Amino acid sequence: MRDAAPLPVPVAWFGLALLVAVALAYANAFAGGFQFDDFNVIVRESSVQSVSAWWRAQPGIRPLLKLSVALNHVSGWGLAGFHAVNLAVHAGNTLWVAWLLRRLASRLALDEEGRRRTAWLATAVFALHPVQTEAVTYVSGRSTSLAAFFALASIALWLQGRDRGSRALVFVASPLALGAALACKEFALVVPAALWLCAGVLAGDGAWWRSAWRDSRLHLLLVAAALIAACAVPRYRELLAASLAARELGDNLLAQAQAVSYLAGQLVRLDGLNADPALIVETAPGLLSMAHAAVWIALLVAGAWGLRRHRVAAFALLWFLLWLAPTNSLLPRLDLANERQLYLALVGPAFLAAWALVRCVPRGVQAWLVPMILLVLGCATWERNRVYADEIAYWGDVARKSPHNARAFANLGHALALDCRSAQARRAFEVALALDPALVQPAVRLRLMREGELPDGGCARVDR
Repeated sequence: MRDAAPLPVPVAWFGLALLVAVALAYANAFAGGFQFDDFNVIVRESSVQSVSAWWRAQPGIRPLLKLSVALNHVSGWGLAGFHAVNLAVHAGNTLWVAWLLRRLASRLALDEEGRRRTAWLATAVFALHPVQTEAVTYVSGRSTSLAAFFALASIALWLQGRDRGSRALVFVASPLALGAALACKEFALVVPAALWLCAGVLAGDGAWWRSAWRDSRLHLLLVAAALIAACAVPRYRELLAASLAARELGDNLLAQAQAVSYLAGQLVRLDGLNADPALIVETAPGLLSMAHAAVWIALLVAGAWGLRRHRVAAFALLWFLLWLAPTNSLLPRLDLANERQLYLALVGPAFLAAWALVRCVPRGVQAWLVPMILLVLGCATWERNRVYADEIAYWGDVARKSPHNARAFANLGHALALDCRSAQARRAFEVALALDPALVQPAVRLRLMREGELPDGGCARVDR
């Protein structure tokens, strides 16, 4: 039996360097506490406190995700265990993205060194960009990163299977990975479209779509079956009803176009990241809302038209819009934008930016510019992780960046009250009620504090 060829040293070393960079950038994530949705879906949710409780709750939404939470609870590792799993998933996704981009870079009109630089730089941007913290440091963000892990695995297995002529990879392993992704979060339903996009970028002839369709039919059947099964789960029906009641289709499309513009801007506003932006957008037809919609429609058409002529730009646009489609298209959402929606979408713009830098910037300049870029991203991620340290830091950051967000001030007031900062808590509650007089909890807490029934704000701390 012939010995396997050794792993190329550059690939191995670059992979190791990426993992070390991720570990360093996220080392302080372990100091983060539970935040926001964590309390409802992890801390107080009875169905994830043990594996047996999880089993009794089936069938339910996102079963594989909830099983991972249950396993975390029974592990005895506490909060650090949740952060460790999230970080491990992100590290795994970094390796999947590296593999995928190395494969796609093989079609670039660059020399081998340029292709390698493009793939690894884009992967490093994906790994270190601070916008990813909401899917990694925020414990509930695991729904996005874990689904992304299996979605990327499905894509990689499909491409590898087609390269090798392996029906087992194409028709068994890849669909199984897609099923696992769907069992973590619903946005994985766009994986079949991602397969076609990758096949189009890699294709050498105009008939690529026929073989791509043939090799992805099982994936489409799986997505259809998952949608039908979801209709049988009461919780999914409740969420769908609440979503459809949020706004009309036309208003929603205009609002979502503005949300996509906001999310695109978050890729470059490293100091403007916001865990709960509570976007204020135009929902009625107007100059601003129509302009946003027109720009994104034009970019979508341009991406589809340019797939064969301008592979990198077309891939970047289509990949970005594809992964935002489940959350920012037809289906209304109460919260128009969350940064974790960018987790996989970032791969496209990162690939385009890396390609442009490698192609247009002299390599002597790249030698110092690229490390500088990655250092800035890593430091920004480190700083962003600090926002998750406690609820005061978390909601204080949101309140500063979204002074119109009543929920942010209400939650900030609650956190301050628990920390015995009564005067600051009162001010936060007052701002929350000024923004939204219908809020019940801050109104009750503020009244009790004013009447002296909660002189310390109901704080949980004994000493200062």
